[in-house]
Amino acid sequence: MKVAVRNLDNQIIGEVSLTEEIYGQAIRPDILHTVVNWQRARKQSGTHKTKGLSEVSGTGKKPYKQKGTGNARLGTLRAPQCKGGATIFGPVVRSHEFDVPKKVRKLGLKIALSSKLAEQKLIVIDRAVLSEPKTALLNLKLKNFNSRSILVIDGKDIDNNFKAAAENLINICVLPTIGANVYDILKHEYLILTKDALSALEERLQ
Repeated sequence: MKVAVRNLDNQIIGEVSLTEEIYGQAIRPDILHTVVNWQRARKQSGTHKTKGLSEVSGTGKKPYKQKGTGNARLGTLRAPQCKGGATIFGPVVRSHEFDVPKKVRKLGLKIALSSKLAEQKLIVIDRAVLSEPKTALLNLKLKNFNSRSILVIDGKDIDNNFKAAAENLINICVLPTIGANVYDILKHEYLILTKDALSALEERLQ
C-alpha cells in the first residue's frame, strides 16, 4: 500500500510503500487492551504499604486480665480494632507487572499502527528536523496538520532541535523508534512517522 510523503509544511513531496504485514492488520481491541494494560501495570510503583501487627510500635503486653473487667477480651493494644493499631491484610510493596508474550506485544504494536492508518490519521514525513530549537517554530509547523494531539516517531536518533522545541508543547510527544509503544500511539490523535522511522519499525517488527 502506498501513502503520500509530506514535509513539515504538510506539502506532498512523494510517496512510500507500507508493508501490508505491519500496517494492514485487522483491528483487534482485545489485543490492544491486553498490551495497554501490560504497559500501565509496569509503570505502577507498587509502593503502597500499611503496617501489619509485627510492624506497629507499641507494647505486646496484655492490657488487662482476661475476665472480670467487663471489657471485651483483648490480647494487645496493637490489635486492628485499637486506635493506632495494625492493618490486617493491607497492601504491601509489590510489583504489578505481569507477563505478555513477545508475539502478542509485537502484534499489538502492528495493530495500533494499522488502526491509525485505517482512521487516516497516520502521516509520513520525510524528516523531523528544525533549523533551530524554537518552540514557536515547531508549533507553527504542526498547526499545518490541524491537530493538537500528535505523536512523532523518528528513527534511532531524534534531531536535538526538534526534541527541544517539542518539550514545551502540550500533547505533543516525540519518540525514537525504540520507544514506539501501543499506549502512546492510541493516546494521541495523529501519528507522524518519518521515513527513518518506517525503516526502523519494519526492521523491529519483521
